Amino acid sequence: MAKTRKFPHTYVIIFYLILIAAFLTWIIPGGNFDRTIVEVGGIEREVIADDSFYYAESNPQTWQIFSAFFDGFVDKADIIVFILMIGGAFWIMNQSKAIDVGILSFLKRARRLEGNKPIKRLGVDNIIITFIVLLFSVFGATFGMSEETIAFVIIFVPLAISMGYDSITGLYVCYVAASLGFAGALLNPFTIGIAQGLSNLPLFSGIEYRFFCWVVINIVGIIYILRYMRKIKNHPEKSPVYEEDAHWRERHEQSLKKTIYHTPKSAWISWLILSAIFAWCAFAFSTTQLTIGNSSVTWPIFPVIAFAFLISGFLSLLKSVHFFILNLLSFTILMLIVGVMGYGWYVMEIATLFMALGIFSGISMNYSPNTITKLFLDGVKDIMGAALVVGLAGGIIIILENGQIIDTLLHSISGAMKDMGDIATIGTMYLMQTAINIFIPSGSAKAALTMPIMSQFSDLIGLSRQATVMAFQFGDGFTNMITPTSGVLIGALGVAKIPFNKWVKWVAPLMVILVILGFLLLIPTVTMKLNGF
Repeated sequence: MAKTRKFPHTYVIIFYLILIAAFLTWIIPGGNFDRTIVEVGGIEREVIADDSFYYAESNPQTWQIFSAFFDGFVDKADIIVFILMIGGAFWIMNQSKAIDVGILSFLKRARRLEGNKPIKRLGVDNIIITFIVLLFSVFGATFGMSEETIAFVIIFVPLAISMGYDSITGLYVCYVAASLGFAGALLNPFTIGIAQGLSNLPLFSGIEYRFFCWVVINIVGIIYILRYMRKIKNHPEKSPVYEEDAHWRERHEQSLKKTIYHTPKSAWISWLILSAIFAWCAFAFSTTQLTIGNSSVTWPIFPVIAFAFLISGFLSLLKSVHFFILNLLSFTILMLIVGVMGYGWYVMEIATLFMALGIFSGISMNYSPNTITKLFLDGVKDIMGAALVVGLAGGIIIILENGQIIDTLLHSISGAMKDMGDIATIGTMYLMQTAINIFIPSGSAKAALTMPIMSQFSDLIGLSRQATVMAFQFGDGFTNMITPTSGVLIGALGVAKIPFNKWVKWVAPLMVILVILGFLLLIPTVTMKLNGF
């Protein structure tokens, strides 16, 4: 009997990609653009100077394929530590069975809605999933939610398993949904804000057509996942990650065991301490300016949060410590949103926030300091594979940067677009941005790198700069869901325990649909008179 060939491990795939990147540094000449500093939205950013490309001495990569691992870990250290801290904190909370209690309680209430005929006809599960997808898509479209989704994977994968689906469904409703919103980019300051600023366009102009695109993209995305869910509901064994999901199914079965509802004194102490902290925040930060795109509003957020936590914490403790920990999780998510939109929080602050959630969850359960530490380390061990693969993927970018071929590729592709028609040119720009996203998954970095060139090139050939921004927007958004150089994707897959090769095979049809859809949505930007274009 012939042996069945196994698909390479994710680490092996990434090492192959590093080898390919190193090989490219031998056949593509080195080159550089001169950079200059400009101010965009009050932030200084490095951009390419006009007509500044020059060929440089090639720097082929050899033994650096091994040092790239180290450099990749250093470059992605913030994401790696973020994943480890999130994993450790959630392990403490998972030990309390609070999430299990919350999921079972949520599903029990949701099933009651099936008595309503209109809701039953639509399907309770369909409504729940659609609502969650739209919520995270709004987050991605407005404040650029990306890295933050890793923390939610641990919540939504168990929820999807409990509903009778798989880990892909759980990953989709938060990570993919945020990516769909990221591609729609209504008010995303990290993509549209920077791209329009560098193109000297009014900030967030042309939002009417971008909103239409966001709606179309989400309709396609929701239909795709609902059709897949129906298939998995009827035949769970057809899930490509059915074997890998044994881990999550075992956890779900354990969660069905009888839970002892109680409220230890330590939970009341946690409530008092946190109430005091929120009260201090209410006085120290009496008002908070929340920024969404180019708009902002000032609200007394912390006084409201402090009062709400005081009441909800007390009521949840009367039920059980499990509901109090769920209450902590809810306020952690609320604080995350306020921190990102009001105070510019990034992975360090968010990781710290979830670390506090884990510690106070342990205290509330009356765990000893040693027990909390042990649980945290167990969580770190469980998530270590996801953290390490992020560093490995970072090595690909290091090789390309050290080989000095990224600018050469950009210069060559932009030069190849001359003498094309409008539709062909905007399509080529779109494909170029899509290809660059594989090597530079950071939207803000890619905007700073490409928009100074593309916006001026569009002037020369008579294209709207707004259309060029749209080509960047779609090219940046869709392939984030498949590129192996994205630390966020690799991290989210690691947390969900989904092998990269199985994810690529599953998501490839959706990528084809979205890439074609993106091109079709770009055609009106060069053939019709649209507001802001």
